[in-house]
Amino acid sequence: MRKDYSPRRVVITGLGVVSPVGNCVDDFWNALVNGKSGVGYITKFDTSGYSTRIGAEVKNFDPSVRISKKDLKRMDDFVRYAAYASFEAVEDSGLDLSSMDPFSIGVIVGSGIGGLTVLEEQHKVLLEKGPSRVSPLFIPMLITNMASGHISILFNASGPNLCVATACSTATHSIGESYRHIALGEADVMIAGGTEGATTPMGLAGFCSIKALSQRNDEPQRASRPFDAERDGFVMGEGAGVVILEEYEHAKKRGARIYCEVLGYGCTGDAYHMTAPAPGGIGAQRCMTMALQNAGLNPEDIDYINAHGTSTPLNDKGETEAIKQVFKSHVAKLPVSSNKSMIGHLLGAAGGVELIACAKTIENGIIPPTINLDNPDPDCDLDYVPHVARECRVKKVMSNSFGFGGTNASLVVASV
Repeated sequence: MRKDYSPRRVVITGLGVVSPVGNCVDDFWNALVNGKSGVGYITKFDTSGYSTRIGAEVKNFDPSVRISKKDLKRMDDFVRYAAYASFEAVEDSGLDLSSMDPFSIGVIVGSGIGGLTVLEEQHKVLLEKGPSRVSPLFIPMLITNMASGHISILFNASGPNLCVATACSTATHSIGESYRHIALGEADVMIAGGTEGATTPMGLAGFCSIKALSQRNDEPQRASRPFDAERDGFVMGEGAGVVILEEYEHAKKRGARIYCEVLGYGCTGDAYHMTAPAPGGIGAQRCMTMALQNAGLNPEDIDYINAHGTSTPLNDKGETEAIKQVFKSHVAKLPVSSNKSMIGHLLGAAGGVELIACAKTIENGIIPPTINLDNPDPDCDLDYVPHVARECRVKKVMSNSFGFGGTNASLVVASV
């Protein structure tokens, strides 16, 4: 790093979401603060042969409102969600991107899995009709970087254009790396986040086979229960969360509404196991500590943690242990909650929608609850804001995302 390097400040000026509880930020936020669950029976295909028949599907989604039918035909579901959320975020920011230097605008919108829908459809075509009938659009619709690719085309964004694919940490890494691009002076605006559309026969079967999903099929809305002693796995969700990151002076000059400032970012690897977190959440500890150091903050400066909180036995216990080790005595007055209790686990999109919740928490002074926390696990003994949202002055927030492969990401955002 250059000795004279002085990073530029980065703020969030736009939010866009497609989620199991609403396809605009207002609906999404209202559902969270009211403890509304978006979990139900999967309707996209017949789940009668599956051990899990529930999920958190996107509902009443009409992408043609914002995206042309021609473009939609070239997009898998995960790209449709991302493009729609990007239009929402750009509109919310008030930016006129057409008046900017296109090389100053970048895109990093990743996905944990990518185009499963088109993969399954075209595999069926291959088996039933032969290789010559596979669509020429198959590969362009499948590959994970097409979310960023389509968004860059739609907005003529010719700056940094990348795709992060780090499982459930994808969106948080995407936003963190976008923050770095602006801080380093490589872009003035970044469209950043994550997207996922993996509620497909193969997607569900794969997660069922590793016994990662809740089997509480008789009580869908009670199935996602982070930190509860009776949790039995996560609930698959889908959707997209996209934010507009902007250099502070650029936003200030145009009189933009600023939701919050990105102060710090940490990313680490467990180097331990394909799917299980390292004992004691050691990788998560290092990640949160790195984010605090990057932000120039002490543990006691954080007012709230938006937890990864997946509702799986190992993750919830490991994250709790990690938070205790990093925040020490401050945990006694540190609220922690999991949006996944209401929206399920959006996989590669999770960190994006959850950072949007963090921005709205700072804006409104309301912490969304962890619902379904009826019988707290003795090993999970923090203040998880059970059942009901809490009014609370919140200035500095940490958001955590941890994924398969031992990949970890944490962001710190604060009021301006």
